[in-house]
Amino acid sequence: MTAHIVGEVMTTDVVHARRTTPFKEVVRLLDHHRISGLPVIDADDKVLGVLSGSDLVREQAHRDGPAPPAVTAGDVMSSPAITVHPEQTVPDAARLMERRGVERLPVVDEADRLIGIATRRDLLRVFLRADDDIRCQVTEEIVMASPNLPPDAVRVSVRDGVVTLDGRVEARSQVPELVHAVWRLDGVVGVVNGLGFRVDDLETPAAFHRAGSP
Repeated sequence: MTAHIVGEVMTTDVVHARRTTPFKEVVRLLDHHRISGLPVIDADDKVLGVLSGSDLVREQAHRDGPAPPAVTAGDVMSSPAITVHPEQTVPDAARLMERRGVERLPVVDEADRLIGIATRRDLLRVFLRADDDIRCQVTEEIVMASPNLPPDAVRVSVRDGVVTLDGRVEARSQVPELVHAVWRLDGVVGVVNGLGFRVDDLETPAAFHRAGSP
């Protein structure tokens, strides 16, 4: 089964703060961009923690007056940050988010540098469509619209966003094309490939030799 990955749904233009960003500047960032939280990074763009509106409220609640200018993002952030990599699947990231009770996951590269952020809304976008809507779109816009493919050649079923393709197509090369087209539809969280084929047009002839070879 093929599933969507975090790198496909994450936001790459990430609003962030540094450890030394003043408390009031963090508040302005959240308000200006209409977001509820952001990652805190160091000079090498590595994620140190995550700061949310609730962290700011908690900090303020422990004080009798306004927060002094000395309070910074590093003082109130939640650390260590719970992060994901872009190649992780959306279902796995959603389970991590639910298990850890967080609203956003900074996305980091192999060197743990910030490259994006995935919010609960980003991840949920791929789960929101009804199974019947997905099945109709796959059938009408992919299966029936594919050239050299009889309408009854492929059977489509959908359960909890996972599309199963069964049947037999003419050429082997049609299989990955169909799977990839289905996988990219909104609401599809996975594709189970049960397709067979009549002709293997991807097979390299065993008797092929370059000119002059023995």
